[in-house]
Amino acid sequence: MSLTNEAVINFLKNNAVFSLAVLEKEAGLPVGLLSKVLRGDRKLNKDHLRSIMPVLKKYGYKEHQEDGQTKIISIVNHKGGVGKTTTTISLGKALAMNGQRVLLVDMDSQGNLSQGLGVDEPEEQVVHALLQEKPLPIYNIAKGLDLAPSDLELAEADMELVQTIGGFNRLNKVLRPVHKDYDYILIDCPPSLNIITSSAMVASTSCLITLQPEISAIKGLDKILTRIEKIQEEINDELRVEGIVFTLVNTRLVVHQTNMEYVRESLPGFKIFNSLIRENVALTESQSAQQDIFTYNKNTHGARDYMSLAKEILGE
Repeated sequence: MSLTNEAVINFLKNNAVFSLAVLEKEAGLPVGLLSKVLRGDRKLNKDHLRSIMPVLKKYGYKEHQEDGQTKIISIVNHKGGVGKTTTTISLGKALAMNGQRVLLVDMDSQGNLSQGLGVDEPEEQVVHALLQEKPLPIYNIAKGLDLAPSDLELAEADMELVQTIGGFNRLNKVLRPVHKDYDYILIDCPPSLNIITSSAMVASTSCLITLQPEISAIKGLDKILTRIEKIQEEINDELRVEGIVFTLVNTRLVVHQTNMEYVRESLPGFKIFNSLIRENVALTESQSAQQDIFTYNKNTHGARDYMSLAKEILGE
């Protein structure tokens, strides 16, 4: 993939030890340009990006399409109705709109992710790749956005995966050939901590926890974190928590504000995103219309909130 302004910003922020003046001199860029880019006052044009690419590579920059560099994020919570599917669709589209190549993987047998993007009863789906060793079926949804769909057939996969040698590693094996094609792979997990969710964690580099600021949802947070920790210890030691994002937030409710503050105080070592996904009927309406929120109505709270979350994940 070509170098983007966002990729340069992320690299510089993650490698603050580098002298911007030295990088500018080696790339032949105007003095002070990179400082302005980091502040958001300027953007690198095509000529700037072309000039700085070999310099960044010299200092360790690696393009996402290289095998192993793709970020694979499982969207998890064993509780239903807390915005996992909505987050997968909306975050995926927002990342694609920011120039990322994104694959959405539907690992929920209800198939809400696939249906929400207009793919009903797909003839080829994820379960066929998991159990029949077929290539992962991929449908293009929009520019930079693809889908690996599922429906009720996936519900039959639980027992077969449990009984299959290496069942926990099947999804990881299926995704490996497509790593090089994507910057982000987002996996929509079912509302349970079964083998499907565990196999998603095994295949992932991180987990994004969607959390409604209600006591019933917060009480179950320990179970999710414990499962992630066990997967880390026993199978995937590179798995980490991408962060916790609050969903279905009513900012006018004192109890929501109180509960969010409680989570922040209770988990000081965890990344908790500043972006809040507020209650927004348009998010539900968009899935009924089988469209992402940006296509349905880009001027809604839902669209703005998910774009904000995407920017945070991209390090902007």
